[in-house]
Amino acid sequence: MNYYNEKIERMSREDMTKLQSERLVETIARVYETVPAYRAKMDEVGVKPSDIKSIADISKLPFTTKKDLRDGYPFGMFSADMKDIVRIHASSGTTGKLTVAGYTKHDIDVWSECVARALVATGASRESVVQVAYGYGMFTGGLGLHYGAEELGAAVVPMSSGNTKRQIMLMEDFGTDTICCTPSYALFIAEEIKNSGFDISKLKLKRGVFGAEPWSQEMRKEIEQSLNIKAYDIYGLSEISGPGVACECEAQDGLHINEDFFYPEIVDRNTLKPLPYGEEGELVFTTISKYGMPLIRYRTRDIASLSIEPCKCGRTLVKLGRIKGRNDDMLIIRGVNVFPSQIESVLLSNAEYGVLPYYQIVVNRENNLDTMEIQVEISEELFSDTVGKIEELRAKLAAEMLSNLSVSAKIKLVSPNSLPRSEGKAKRIVDNRVY
Repeated sequence: MNYYNEKIERMSREDMTKLQSERLVETIARVYETVPAYRAKMDEVGVKPSDIKSIADISKLPFTTKKDLRDGYPFGMFSADMKDIVRIHASSGTTGKLTVAGYTKHDIDVWSECVARALVATGASRESVVQVAYGYGMFTGGLGLHYGAEELGAAVVPMSSGNTKRQIMLMEDFGTDTICCTPSYALFIAEEIKNSGFDISKLKLKRGVFGAEPWSQEMRKEIEQSLNIKAYDIYGLSEISGPGVACECEAQDGLHINEDFFYPEIVDRNTLKPLPYGEEGELVFTTISKYGMPLIRYRTRDIASLSIEPCKCGRTLVKLGRIKGRNDDMLIIRGVNVFPSQIESVLLSNAEYGVLPYYQIVVNRENNLDTMEIQVEISEELFSDTVGKIEELRAKLAAEMLSNLSVSAKIKLVSPNSLPRSEGKAKRIVDNRVY
């Protein structure tokens, strides 16, 4: 079994807790002195740095939210002096101010190691050719995987997203064995390969490292079958450290969190009280070894669970369950919570009946009642078939949606290539409701 940093990745729970405690105590003392926003938050709840003696005290600390980061725009949440900041990233927000993150050289080195660990966990090595098809720029995906692959010693192809025909050409010519991009773009690449008639056996692809958007087990199967690879989930947030916070290993049974740098919690979505391992709730992270912009109990809005069950890969790092969705992506339809990932699971489980992995959810309000329409592409063969067969599938999908979501949805089957494609994060939801 290969590890990038075996000492940390197989550390005992007792030693990990000791390391986390030391780093948390140091981090809290530093941010209290250097970040006025944290000092004000802690003073408001009556907590002093001296009250934090170990990781067990973390629940005494107040939460940090995206609003705090926007209120501190651009550099109000930085702990380091600007002379020590070597990189600035920002989230791709659609409204309001961006959420900015600053990195010191130490932070970049930590991030690079985390991504290197992730790549090794998926089976990559210094002999690998890693094609980075995440976007470069303010988004953390491209540079995150780039620096991590270089840290590992692999050959990096900094292709960025888009120009799909060239992506495929370079995969063939350069012998790419590892592709890194969003899962929706991986499907787009697979579709382009199929439509162009390209012989996929000419590629040396073995694995894909996919993240930046929630995706289901059914989408994983679709990607693995269409590209003839193993598909691995990688997790990160621009505010915390981009991709590499956690990643699956070859067992594909949860994402190992680099918890020597990022301490995870799961809290109840309503009470915000910490939940035990195995319980599903909102994921919260504290960065315990970041200097540019440490985050204390940052509410990610992602819905997931944690586990310390042994992994057959031998890593002892706590595991993050597959992200179910985001609080802010969750739709409330007639009082029922609906996640796009639930809809995706139903659709992709019907691939054998001609359902394609491209869909869009359109929500409206008619006569004060929420309505949900799911537009989904079907194969050319089925689209050209009899009305009876299409209606049979539509009814089947509608029944399964009602059973799985506990809310009805109108199913609209559309022709292939009629829904918008994405070379980055897929836009799955169109919410036309006016509040």
